[in-house]
Amino acid sequence: MNAVGAFEAKNHLGQLLDAAERGEETLITRHGKPVARLVPAEPRIDRGETRAALARIGDRAERAKLGAFDWEEWKAYRDEGRP
Repeated sequence: MNAVGAFEAKNHLGQLLDAAERGEETLITRHGKPVARLVPAEPRIDRGETRAALARIGDRAERAKLGAFDWEEWKAYRDEGRP
């Protein structure tokens, strides 16, 4: 995340908006203290990153050898102690 002073942000607003369109965040400071964040209006989703995360989750599950998910068992846990 980039950090810019308020004066610089005012003078370069167009460039900061272009950066926000590309998905970058900018921290705006006043006298060195953070006061605002300029962020993209729509969150940027990196599909490659998402697929890689899902693959890591799948690999961990495979290594843990958890077996098949048993819905009936979990429903029994959920209902345990209910009247």
